[in-house]
Amino acid sequence: MQGAAGGGGERGGSGRALRSRSSHGPPSFPSADNRAEGGHDKGRLYLVSTPIGNLADITYRAVEILSTVTLIVAEDTRHSRTLLDHHAIKTPSTSYHEHNEARETPRLIAKLLAGQSIALISDAGTPLISDPGSRLVQAAVTAGVPIVPIPGPSALLAALVASGLSADRFTFYGFLPRKGKERTQTLTSIIHSSITSVVYEAANRVKDTLQDLSDSGAPDRQAVVARELTKKFEDIRRGTVTGLAQQIGEELKGEVVIIVEGAPDRDVDEETLRTHLAELRAAGVTTREMVDRLMTAFGVARNVAYRLVHEHSAH
Repeated sequence: MQGAAGGGGERGGSGRALRSRSSHGPPSFPSADNRAEGGHDKGRLYLVSTPIGNLADITYRAVEILSTVTLIVAEDTRHSRTLLDHHAIKTPSTSYHEHNEARETPRLIAKLLAGQSIALISDAGTPLISDPGSRLVQAAVTAGVPIVPIPGPSALLAALVASGLSADRFTFYGFLPRKGKERTQTLTSIIHSSITSVVYEAANRVKDTLQDLSDSGAPDRQAVVARELTKKFEDIRRGTVTGLAQQIGEELKGEVVIIVEGAPDRDVDEETLRTHLAELRAAGVTTREMVDRLMTAFGVARNVAYRLVHEHSAH
């Protein structure tokens, strides 16, 4: 898997929201800097999920962690300040994004190794889901720093469960490539997939993406376009891919989640699969990806997929 997120996959607006803390106060959680628990000398890196729109959608535990860590690492500190101020969180924060992560990662790891605990948040939703953070987490893992996820809001999951489409199995594609071979390959994968597909898209590209999906072979597939999730003007539109493409105008703003139902079951003979493999190889798809495509797009068993790809590669 991987939400509304490329530089901001789970974003939403601040909206109006109730205070998340009840009059009785939140439950008590261990302090983020209580490293004696578990015997850790190093600090902990907390991956804290934050609201995608409604500021009330934050857990008691998330507020507690953000209030007690040494430092909050945010994608955009100006954006995050609205949330932190709303919940009276005074912890210092610093920015961490795709343009400074190479420089900032060693500095943050040094703090963690020195015993300081850090909370990583994105502009909205769950960190790393089409947002910066992977480099820091990987470096922390390599350094032996404990990683602690603090679950919470996720645009892709909110849209998926409200869509009415199957949520038993799904593939999350993040933001689609804008053009070229990679976009064509991804669209092809979605069209042939037998399970639900979830993508993020910028509002000004939603209509074009729906039209591309329709032109690529899924005009009558059921789909959902979800935007402004958890906010005052939450909008979830359902229909066929073509119908939604015709309905969507220029009024959309922000980032959007698009969900497309899986392709109907079909009987596929091996000759058809071999033809598809030839197309994939011509497009530069790797052997491993070919196996995955056969399994995902056609429901082929893994051992059969491996055999067909091996036979095709031998010729």
